[in-house]
Amino acid sequence: MNQIKIQIPSLIENIRVVESFIDNSKEKFHIEDDIYGNIMVAVTESVNNAIRHGNKFDKDKNVYLSLFVEPDLLRFEVQDEGNGFDADALTDPTAPENLENPGGRGIFLMRHLCDEVKFTNDGRNVQLTFYINNA
Repeated sequence: MNQIKIQIPSLIENIRVVESFIDNSKEKFHIEDDIYGNIMVAVTESVNNAIRHGNKFDKDKNVYLSLFVEPDLLRFEVQDEGNGFDADALTDPTAPENLENPGGRGIFLMRHLCDEVKFTNDGRNVQLTFYINNA
C-alpha cells in the first residue's frame, strides 16, 4: 500500500494545495479520468468543510489529508482539529424546506460521488473511498 500525507493550516486559499495534491496523485498513481472529477469535488469539499465547519477558519488549527492507494481502491482521509459533529443528524438538502438553503449539500455530494463515506472520531475524520479497476 502506498500512502501520502499533507498538513495544511485552516485557510480557505489552501484548497489550491489540495487540488495540486490530487493532480500530483493522479499522475503518480495513474488515476483514471472517469473518477478524477469525483475525487476532486469530494475531497476539496471535505477539506473545505474541515476548514470552515471543523476548524472554524482558525489558521492555528490544521487539516490533515492522507491518500492510501491499494490495488483495488483509493482512500482519502481528511481530519480536522475541531469539535466534531454528528453526520447522521444532518438535514436532507433535497427536502423541499431545504432546497433554497445556500449550504448543506457538501456531505450529500460526497456520499453520491464516492463509493463509501465513513465518519469517525466524532465527525473529525472522514474517509472517502473510491473503488478502482486495475484489470
